[in-house]
Amino acid sequence: MKSARKSPQLVLMVALFAGLPIAPVGHADTLLIERAQDARAIAHPRRGALMSQVEAEFGPPLHRVGPVGDPPITRWVYADITVYFEGDHVISSVLNKASGLELGPKPVR
Repeated sequence: MKSARKSPQLVLMVALFAGLPIAPVGHADTLLIERAQDARAIAHPRRGALMSQVEAEFGPPLHRVGPVGDPPITRWVYADITVYFEGDHVISSVLNKASGLELGPKPVR
């Protein structure tokens, strides 16, 4: 039996007919996991640091959220990271998404 070879034109025509999105040639996606691996190069505040220490080292945040809940959790949003505080101590910091289109884990609700 003869094997059928798919020409790029045929694949493109079928994809367009089926309404599938076509990525431009040379387009490369950056996966969230790849960005997370590169996050080591981005400075993060250490766990337990005080708000005053974070602001002295990183400057004022772009946006402040909170405090919310009991214990009170406050969130400071910077360009590359978001820092979470319990009271006035850092409990975590995470890498921000590069864009709203970036796929990654769903937020916990």
